[in-house]
Amino acid sequence: MSLNHIELKEPLITELYRGNLLATEGPIKGITLPAAPVASVSPATGTPPVAPVAAVTPVAPAAVAPSSVAAPASPTTVISPAPAPSARAATPPASPAPPVISSAPPPAQAQPASGTAEPVYKILGNNRRKITIVVQSPGIAFLPDDQLSFLGKMLEACKMNMGDVAIVNHATVPVQIAPLKEQLQPSFILLFGLGPVDIRLPMNFPVFKIMNYDQCTYLSSPPLAELLQPGEEGKLLKSKLWVSLKALFEI
Repeated sequence: MSLNHIELKEPLITELYRGNLLATEGPIKGITLPAAPVASVSPATGTPPVAPVAAVTPVAPAAVAPSSVAAPASPTTVISPAPAPSARAATPPASPAPPVISSAPPPAQAQPASGTAEPVYKILGNNRRKITIVVQSPGIAFLPDDQLSFLGKMLEACKMNMGDVAIVNHATVPVQIAPLKEQLQPSFILLFGLGPVDIRLPMNFPVFKIMNYDQCTYLSSPPLAELLQPGEEGKLLKSKLWVSLKALFEI
């Protein structure tokens, strides 16, 4: 049999083309298979090499597993939880609180500015020599007549009069040194019946002692009523005052 004419048997053809041909009885007529290539013989061994035969694997249709087919999803019913009852609705409305009655005093009203809050002192005299005399006479504008008369004689002895001084009554408006100095600008201040701390001076000194402080000269004396008392004690106080006045005004 020639190599160009190879007749394939029916079982072999059926096995090779199981997935492509229908099995028939008897040989297949009219089909001529191509001739297989002629292998050359190697001169070294004398044995022709074996040509590789490509195996034809029939491709079977892909089987689809029944379980791999996705079934249509059934509708899912979503059940929402019931809303919690409102706390506001569960809580009964609170009754209005009774009004609170406070016994605290009302707030203090705002004080005026410092420029208007400073006191303005009424004076007796013209203050020509910038001499301020501060007295303590409750219930009267300045001084009783006997004390005013004694004060006038004392000024005459010092070669002065009421026009040279300014008399201020501490009992009418409490004297503070800062506004007093701002209003009257005194060079001398005589205190009768008052101590330095009474007019808010930051120091203290005894009676009949001359004290210089902050561009002003101070002299403190007992009240005028004590100077006018009868007897030796009154005379002693007057003499001490006179000695201090002569040193103060250089008489």
